[in-house]
Amino acid sequence: MLDRAPLQAAQREAFRADVLEGLSKPAKTLPSRWLYDDRGSELFEEITQLPEYYPTRTETAILRAEAEAIAAFCGPRATLIEYGAGAGVKTEIVLAALDNPASYVPVDIAGDFLALSAERLEQRFPWLEIRPVVADFTDDFDLPSDLPRLNRRIGFFPGSTIGNLSPAQAVAFLAQVGAHVGDAGRAVVGVDLVKPLDRLVPAYDDAAGVTAAFNLNLLVRINRELDGTFDPARFAHEARWNAEEQAIEMHIRSLAPQVVAVAGREIAFAEGETIHTESSRKYGVDAFVALAAEAGWRAGEVWRDADGLFAVVGLKRAA
Repeated sequence: MLDRAPLQAAQREAFRADVLEGLSKPAKTLPSRWLYDDRGSELFEEITQLPEYYPTRTETAILRAEAEAIAAFCGPRATLIEYGAGAGVKTEIVLAALDNPASYVPVDIAGDFLALSAERLEQRFPWLEIRPVVADFTDDFDLPSDLPRLNRRIGFFPGSTIGNLSPAQAVAFLAQVGAHVGDAGRAVVGVDLVKPLDRLVPAYDDAAGVTAAFNLNLLVRINRELDGTFDPARFAHEARWNAEEQAIEMHIRSLAPQVVAVAGREIAFAEGETIHTESSRKYGVDAFVALAAEAGWRAGEVWRDADGLFAVVGLKRAA
Protein backbone atom coordinates (compact mmCIF):
# COMPACT_ATOMS: atom_id res chain seq x y z
CA MET A 1 0.00 0.00 0.00
CA LEU A 2 1.22 3.50 -0.77
CA ASP A 3 2.45 5.61 2.13
CA ARG A 4 0.25 8.70 2.00
CA ALA A 5 1.45 10.24 5.27
CA PRO A 6 3.96 12.69 3.74
CA LEU A 7 1.27 14.18 1.48
CA GLN A 8 -1.84 14.07 3.66
CA ALA A 9 -1.07 17.13 5.78
CA ALA A 10 -0.10 19.26 2.79
CA GLN A 11 -3.16 18.18 0.81
CA ARG A 12 -5.47 18.86 3.76
CA GLU A 13 -4.07 22.36 4.15
CA ALA A 14 -4.31 23.02 0.40
CA PHE A 15 -7.93 21.81 0.46
CA ARG A 16 -8.74 24.08 3.40
CA ALA A 17 -7.13 27.10 1.73
CA ASP A 18 -8.89 26.51 -1.59
CA VAL A 19 -12.29 26.00 0.04
CA LEU A 20 -12.10 29.07 2.26
CA GLU A 21 -10.80 31.23 -0.58
CA GLY A 22 -13.28 29.92 -3.13
CA LEU A 23 -16.33 30.21 -0.89
CA SER A 24 -15.38 33.76 0.08
CA LYS A 25 -15.53 35.04 -3.51
CA PRO A 26 -18.56 36.98 -4.78
CA ALA A 27 -19.01 34.18 -7.34
CA LYS A 28 -18.25 31.06 -5.30
CA THR A 29 -16.00 28.48 -6.93
CA LEU A 30 -13.92 25.44 -5.99
CA PRO A 31 -11.16 23.70 -8.00
CA SER A 32 -12.44 20.55 -9.70
CA ARG A 33 -9.53 18.46 -8.43
CA TRP A 34 -11.16 18.30 -4.99
CA LEU A 35 -14.09 16.35 -6.43
CA TYR A 36 -11.80 13.33 -6.59
CA ASP A 37 -11.45 11.93 -3.10
CA ASP A 38 -11.74 8.14 -2.94
CA ARG A 39 -15.56 8.26 -3.03
CA GLY A 40 -15.54 10.87 -5.77
CA SER A 41 -13.22 8.70 -7.85
CA GLU A 42 -15.55 5.73 -7.39
CA LEU A 43 -18.56 7.80 -8.44
CA PHE A 44 -16.74 9.11 -11.49
CA GLU A 45 -16.00 5.56 -12.59
CA GLU A 46 -19.76 4.90 -12.31
CA ILE A 47 -20.40 7.97 -14.47
CA THR A 48 -18.17 6.58 -17.20
CA GLN A 49 -20.50 3.58 -17.51
CA LEU A 50 -23.69 5.63 -17.93
CA PRO A 51 -25.50 5.62 -21.30
CA GLU A 52 -25.45 9.43 -21.47
CA TYR A 53 -21.71 9.67 -20.87
CA TYR A 54 -20.27 9.18 -24.37
CA PRO A 55 -16.61 10.29 -23.77
CA THR A 56 -15.33 7.13 -22.07
CA ARG A 57 -16.80 4.55 -24.43
CA THR A 58 -15.94 6.66 -27.49
CA GLU A 59 -12.34 7.20 -26.44
CA THR A 60 -12.01 3.54 -25.44
CA ALA A 61 -13.23 2.50 -28.88
CA ILE A 62 -10.65 4.79 -30.51
CA LEU A 63 -7.86 3.35 -28.37
CA ARG A 64 -8.89 -0.20 -29.26
CA ALA A 65 -9.22 0.53 -32.98
CA GLU A 66 -5.94 2.47 -33.16
CA ALA A 67 -3.90 0.53 -30.60
CA GLU A 68 -1.24 -0.54 -33.10
CA ALA A 69 -0.87 2.96 -34.51
CA ILE A 70 -0.64 4.47 -31.04
CA ALA A 71 1.98 1.88 -30.04
CA ALA A 72 4.00 2.70 -33.15
CA PHE A 73 3.76 6.40 -32.31
CA CYS A 74 5.03 5.72 -28.77
CA GLY A 75 7.86 3.41 -29.84
CA PRO A 76 9.51 0.42 -28.11
CA ARG A 77 10.62 0.20 -24.47
CA ALA A 78 8.65 3.30 -23.51
CA THR A 79 7.94 4.54 -20.00
CA LEU A 80 4.25 5.45 -19.83
CA ILE A 81 3.38 8.27 -17.41
CA GLU A 82 -0.37 8.60 -16.86
CA TYR A 83 -1.73 11.76 -15.28
CA GLY A 84 -4.93 11.31 -13.27
CA ALA A 85 -4.69 7.55 -13.58
CA GLY A 86 -8.10 6.57 -12.18
CA ALA A 87 -9.12 2.94 -12.65
CA GLY A 88 -6.63 2.36 -15.48
CA VAL A 89 -9.07 0.64 -17.86
CA LYS A 90 -7.85 2.59 -20.91
CA THR A 91 -4.31 2.09 -19.71
CA GLU A 92 -4.67 -1.68 -20.13
CA ILE A 93 -5.42 -1.18 -23.82
CA VAL A 94 -2.34 0.98 -24.34
CA LEU A 95 0.03 -1.11 -22.20
CA ALA A 96 -1.08 -4.32 -23.91
CA ALA A 97 -0.38 -2.75 -27.32
CA LEU A 98 3.00 -1.16 -26.51
CA ASP A 99 6.17 -2.87 -27.68
CA ASN A 100 7.82 -4.18 -24.50
CA PRO A 101 7.21 -1.09 -22.29
CA ALA A 102 9.88 -0.40 -19.68
CA SER A 103 7.66 0.93 -16.87
CA TYR A 104 4.35 2.53 -16.00
CA VAL A 105 4.00 5.55 -13.71
CA PRO A 106 0.39 6.30 -12.70
CA VAL A 107 -0.12 9.69 -11.03
CA ASP A 108 -3.26 10.47 -9.05
CA ILE A 109 -4.35 12.54 -6.05
CA ALA A 110 -6.57 9.76 -4.61
CA GLY A 111 -3.96 7.51 -3.02
CA ASP A 112 -6.03 4.51 -1.93
CA PHE A 113 -7.86 4.41 -5.25
CA LEU A 114 -4.53 4.66 -7.06
CA ALA A 115 -3.08 1.80 -5.01
CA LEU A 116 -5.98 -0.49 -5.88
CA SER A 117 -5.65 0.36 -9.56
CA ALA A 118 -1.88 -0.25 -9.47
CA GLU A 119 -2.38 -3.62 -7.77
CA ARG A 120 -4.88 -4.67 -10.43
CA LEU A 121 -2.50 -3.69 -13.22
CA GLU A 122 0.34 -5.56 -11.51
CA GLN A 123 -1.78 -8.71 -11.76
CA ARG A 124 -2.56 -8.00 -15.41
CA PHE A 125 1.09 -7.16 -16.30
CA PRO A 126 3.24 -8.99 -13.71
CA TRP A 127 6.42 -8.38 -15.72
CA LEU A 128 5.96 -4.59 -15.84
CA GLU A 129 7.55 -2.21 -13.34
CA ILE A 130 4.75 -0.04 -11.91
CA ARG A 131 5.71 3.07 -9.93
CA PRO A 132 2.61 4.89 -8.52
CA VAL A 133 2.98 8.55 -7.57
CA VAL A 134 0.43 10.21 -5.25
CA ALA A 135 0.29 13.82 -6.41
CA ASP A 136 -1.97 16.51 -7.79
CA PHE A 137 -0.90 16.54 -11.43
CA THR A 138 -1.95 20.19 -11.78
CA ASP A 139 0.79 21.16 -9.33
CA ASP A 140 4.53 20.86 -9.78
CA PHE A 141 5.78 17.44 -8.70
CA ASP A 142 8.75 15.20 -9.35
CA LEU A 143 8.80 11.75 -10.88
CA PRO A 144 10.78 8.98 -9.16
CA SER A 145 14.46 9.91 -9.57
CA ASP A 146 15.50 6.38 -10.55
CA LEU A 147 13.16 6.02 -13.52
CA PRO A 148 15.03 4.82 -16.62
CA ARG A 149 16.34 7.81 -18.57
CA LEU A 150 17.35 6.06 -21.78
CA ASN A 151 13.81 5.02 -22.67
CA ARG A 152 11.38 7.34 -24.43
CA ARG A 153 8.83 8.72 -22.00
CA ILE A 154 5.18 9.09 -23.00
CA GLY A 155 2.76 11.36 -21.18
CA PHE A 156 -0.70 9.75 -21.26
CA PHE A 157 -3.68 11.98 -20.44
CA PRO A 158 -6.92 10.30 -21.50
CA GLY A 159 -10.49 11.03 -20.54
CA SER A 160 -10.78 14.61 -21.85
CA THR A 161 -9.52 15.84 -18.47
CA ILE A 162 -7.59 18.52 -20.36
CA GLY A 163 -10.97 20.21 -20.72
CA ASN A 164 -11.26 20.62 -16.94
CA LEU A 165 -8.33 23.03 -17.02
CA SER A 166 -8.48 26.67 -18.05
CA PRO A 167 -6.42 27.47 -21.15
CA ALA A 168 -3.65 28.90 -18.96
CA GLN A 169 -3.72 25.84 -16.69
CA ALA A 170 -3.71 23.53 -19.71
CA VAL A 171 -0.62 25.24 -21.13
CA ALA A 172 1.15 25.02 -17.75
CA PHE A 173 0.21 21.34 -17.40
CA LEU A 174 1.37 20.46 -20.91
CA ALA A 175 4.63 22.32 -20.26
CA GLN A 176 5.14 20.19 -17.14
CA VAL A 177 4.47 17.03 -19.15
CA GLY A 178 7.10 18.25 -21.59
CA ALA A 179 9.57 18.67 -18.74
CA HIS A 180 8.79 15.16 -17.49
CA VAL A 181 9.21 13.42 -20.84
CA GLY A 182 12.09 15.48 -22.24
CA ASP A 183 12.87 16.55 -25.78
CA ALA A 184 12.54 13.00 -27.16
CA GLY A 185 9.29 12.35 -25.35
CA ARG A 186 5.76 12.29 -26.66
CA ALA A 187 2.23 12.66 -25.32
CA VAL A 188 -1.12 11.04 -26.04
CA VAL A 189 -4.06 13.23 -24.99
CA GLY A 190 -7.82 12.67 -25.08
CA VAL A 191 -9.81 15.67 -26.32
CA ASP A 192 -13.59 16.01 -26.21
CA LEU A 193 -14.76 17.79 -29.34
CA VAL A 194 -17.39 20.51 -29.74
CA LYS A 195 -20.83 19.02 -30.49
CA PRO A 196 -24.58 19.78 -30.21
CA LEU A 197 -25.90 20.63 -26.74
CA ASP A 198 -28.51 17.87 -26.78
CA ARG A 199 -25.59 15.43 -26.73
CA LEU A 200 -23.40 17.41 -24.34
CA VAL A 201 -25.68 18.43 -21.47
CA PRO A 202 -27.12 14.98 -20.58
CA ALA A 203 -23.57 13.65 -20.22
CA TYR A 204 -23.20 15.96 -17.21
CA ASP A 205 -26.73 15.64 -15.81
CA ASP A 206 -27.67 11.98 -16.13
CA ALA A 207 -31.13 10.60 -15.42
CA ALA A 208 -29.86 8.27 -12.67
CA GLY A 209 -28.38 11.14 -10.67
CA VAL A 210 -24.86 9.74 -10.45
CA THR A 211 -23.28 13.00 -11.63
CA ALA A 212 -25.35 14.86 -9.04
CA ALA A 213 -24.05 12.53 -6.32
CA PHE A 214 -20.50 13.04 -7.61
CA ASN A 215 -20.85 16.83 -7.46
CA LEU A 216 -22.59 16.93 -4.07
CA ASN A 217 -19.99 14.55 -2.62
CA LEU A 218 -17.74 17.59 -2.48
CA LEU A 219 -19.95 18.97 0.30
CA VAL A 220 -19.67 15.66 2.14
CA ARG A 221 -15.89 15.86 1.84
CA ILE A 222 -15.87 19.41 3.23
CA ASN A 223 -17.99 18.24 6.17
CA ARG A 224 -15.64 15.33 6.85
CA GLU A 225 -12.29 17.02 6.40
CA LEU A 226 -12.99 20.66 7.30
CA ASP A 227 -15.67 20.37 10.00
CA GLY A 228 -18.29 21.65 7.59
CA THR A 229 -22.00 21.82 8.34
CA PHE A 230 -23.38 21.51 4.79
CA ASP A 231 -26.71 19.70 4.45
CA PRO A 232 -26.43 18.23 0.93
CA ALA A 233 -30.24 17.91 0.79
CA ARG A 234 -30.44 21.71 0.75
CA PHE A 235 -28.31 21.93 -2.40
CA ALA A 236 -28.77 20.64 -5.95
CA HIS A 237 -26.55 19.72 -8.87
CA GLU A 238 -26.76 21.90 -11.98
CA ALA A 239 -25.12 21.57 -15.41
CA ARG A 240 -25.09 24.54 -17.80
CA TRP A 241 -23.44 25.50 -21.10
CA ASN A 242 -21.11 28.50 -21.19
CA ALA A 243 -21.01 29.50 -24.85
CA GLU A 244 -18.24 32.05 -24.41
CA GLU A 245 -15.91 29.51 -22.80
CA GLN A 246 -17.14 26.62 -24.98
CA ALA A 247 -17.60 24.66 -21.77
CA ILE A 248 -20.12 22.66 -19.79
CA GLU A 249 -20.08 23.98 -16.21
CA MET A 250 -21.07 22.04 -13.12
CA HIS A 251 -22.52 24.01 -10.22
CA ILE A 252 -23.90 23.26 -6.76
CA ARG A 253 -26.99 25.44 -6.26
CA SER A 254 -28.35 26.50 -2.88
CA LEU A 255 -32.07 25.69 -2.59
CA ALA A 256 -32.72 28.26 0.15
CA PRO A 257 -31.06 31.12 2.03
CA GLN A 258 -28.70 29.48 4.51
CA VAL A 259 -25.48 29.80 6.49
CA VAL A 260 -22.96 26.99 6.82
CA ALA A 261 -19.76 26.70 8.80
CA VAL A 262 -16.46 25.58 7.25
CA ALA A 263 -13.26 25.30 9.31
CA GLY A 264 -14.75 27.62 11.90
CA ARG A 265 -15.85 30.28 9.40
CA GLU A 266 -19.48 31.05 8.51
CA ILE A 267 -20.41 31.15 4.82
CA ALA A 268 -23.74 32.66 3.72
CA PHE A 269 -25.69 31.46 0.67
CA ALA A 270 -28.59 33.20 -1.01
CA GLU A 271 -31.33 31.09 -2.56
CA GLY A 272 -30.20 30.13 -6.07
CA GLU A 273 -26.56 31.03 -5.42
CA THR A 274 -24.12 28.47 -6.77
CA ILE A 275 -20.65 27.05 -6.26
CA HIS A 276 -18.93 26.54 -9.62
CA THR A 277 -17.13 23.20 -9.23
CA GLU A 278 -16.00 22.20 -12.71
CA SER A 279 -15.72 23.37 -16.30
CA SER A 280 -15.37 20.87 -19.11
CA ARG A 281 -14.12 22.72 -22.17
CA LYS A 282 -14.69 21.35 -25.63
CA TYR A 283 -12.19 21.87 -28.42
CA GLY A 284 -11.79 21.64 -32.13
CA VAL A 285 -8.67 19.68 -33.03
CA ASP A 286 -6.96 22.74 -34.53
CA ALA A 287 -7.74 24.80 -31.43
CA PHE A 288 -6.26 22.14 -29.16
CA VAL A 289 -3.12 21.80 -31.28
CA ALA A 290 -2.67 25.58 -31.14
CA LEU A 291 -3.01 25.44 -27.35
CA ALA A 292 -0.44 22.62 -27.11
CA ALA A 293 1.95 24.63 -29.30
CA GLU A 294 2.08 27.29 -26.58
CA ALA A 295 3.59 24.63 -24.31
CA GLY A 296 6.19 23.48 -26.83
CA TRP A 297 4.29 20.67 -28.58
CA ARG A 298 3.28 19.98 -32.17
CA ALA A 299 0.76 17.52 -33.57
CA GLY A 300 2.08 14.12 -34.55
CA GLU A 301 -1.05 12.05 -35.11
CA VAL A 302 -4.80 12.50 -34.62
CA TRP A 303 -7.19 9.58 -34.18
CA ARG A 304 -10.98 10.18 -34.18
CA ASP A 305 -14.23 8.24 -34.08
CA ALA A 306 -16.44 8.16 -37.17
CA ASP A 307 -19.01 10.52 -35.61
CA GLY A 308 -16.46 13.18 -34.69
CA LEU A 309 -17.32 13.12 -31.00
CA PHE A 310 -13.82 12.68 -29.63
CA ALA A 311 -10.15 12.77 -30.63
CA VAL A 312 -6.99 11.17 -29.31
CA VAL A 313 -4.09 13.44 -30.21
CA GLY A 314 -0.48 12.29 -30.37
CA LEU A 315 1.91 15.15 -29.61
CA LYS A 316 5.63 15.52 -30.33
CA ARG A 317 8.00 18.03 -28.82
CA ALA A 318 8.37 21.08 -31.06
CA ALA A 319 11.68 21.30 -32.87
